[in-house]
Amino acid sequence: MPDLLLDNARLVLPDTIVHGHLRIADGAIAQIGEGRIAHAAAIDCDGDYLLPGLVELHTDNLEKHLLPRPGAHWPAAAALRAHDAQLLAAGITTALNAISVGEEDAEEAVDPRQVLSALADARAAHSLRIEHAVHLRCELPCPDLAQRLQPLLATPALRLLSLMDHTPGQRQFHDLERYRAYSARHGNARDDDQFDARVRHLQDLQRRHADANRQQVIALALELGLPLASHDDSELIHIAEAVDANACIAEFPVNLATAVAAHAAGLQVLAGAPNLVRGGSHSGNVAAADLARAGVLDALSSDYVPGSLLLAAFQLGGWESIGLARAVAMVTRTPARAIGYRDRGEIATGLRADLLRVRVVDGLPQVEAVWVRGERRY
Repeated sequence: MPDLLLDNARLVLPDTIVHGHLRIADGAIAQIGEGRIAHAAAIDCDGDYLLPGLVELHTDNLEKHLLPRPGAHWPAAAALRAHDAQLLAAGITTALNAISVGEEDAEEAVDPRQVLSALADARAAHSLRIEHAVHLRCELPCPDLAQRLQPLLATPALRLLSLMDHTPGQRQFHDLERYRAYSARHGNARDDDQFDARVRHLQDLQRRHADANRQQVIALALELGLPLASHDDSELIHIAEAVDANACIAEFPVNLATAVAAHAAGLQVLAGAPNLVRGGSHSGNVAAADLARAGVLDALSSDYVPGSLLLAAFQLGGWESIGLARAVAMVTRTPARAIGYRDRGEIATGLRADLLRVRVVDGLPQVEAVWVRGERRY
């Protein structure tokens, strides 16, 4: 490919924003310069922002395409293409698809083996336009978690394991009435006796299986050299357990106290971009904005709304205490480094030319172009 020159852009660098230009060669950033470049082949970015491509660690968006309505399963290959297109349009150039293993309700929508097979086929055919990797969400109370996990571990796209426990009565579902409402929203409405029996059954599974499964997943992460994340921490003991497990990420802490403890312990605190954009958690947990005000928000995930990631970065970028360069790092460099990607996540010479051209229109960031390894994809 010939060199690509991008001129007259506001370059969002790791610590600052400068007006300048880029030269891209062989899919990488070859040169960064301030001011204009006198070259007829240069693309004039009209003063728009140039950002690193967004890095997503926990997208649940694929589920919507695989099960667009209850009981209406969609072919995995077609669902994956639609999901890929949606992430690309949102400016996400690296995505870890969060796939549940051992959670009954989630596996109704997403059969892990089917999805990983479709992903492997799509990667082999070069039919996806961004880079897709895999985040396996390991549901610890599952009686046969080890057997379910084993055939999934050989996927070359596996980048992250997380310790999940959605047992009602703790973590995300510490409030049983909220769990009741959640169950009803997911088509699992039950009378009081059925609900109570269901809760007792799930709590019994946790008592019998969660501790042993936790140790197995921790051992697998160590054996495979994979980063590990904790999830929905609601008690300080959960943070202590995450530290003991050598976790590097604390996903969606339920309250400020656990987020503060996780941040102090060196874990990267990951919150939901939809939480920030909406002004609060849809499940009644701590607001991402409160984490940011406390200085303990390290990274953001689009979770269930791909377009929220860029929007949240610009929203935080407007805060005087944060600024755009630092906010963009929360959706690019920080998540990339948390899982071992050293070749992307910032505009720096020698790194991958995964780039976004962003224009602010009526106060909202709008993706104008996306390059992946220097190739225009959007």
